[in-house]
Amino acid sequence: METAFYVAIILVSLLLMMVILLQSKASGFSGAFGGDTSAIYRTRRGLEKTLFQLTIGVAVIFVVVSLLGQWLL
Repeated sequence: METAFYVAIILVSLLLMMVILLQSKASGFSGAFGGDTSAIYRTRRGLEKTLFQLTIGVAVIFVVVSLLGQWLL
């Protein structure tokens, strides 16, 4: 049982890293620090919206698996 939680948390964390790295930022960090404010308020569409929602879902799964691992072990 303990090994299954360790494997699950490793797989979910790798998936979370992959999804985060797949998200592309057109202007890099300049928009976040005042460079291009139009990039902050733009609408996500298509694949970008799907990746954003997938990132939120995988992050929730990561938190749930982590809490279950701490609670059950």
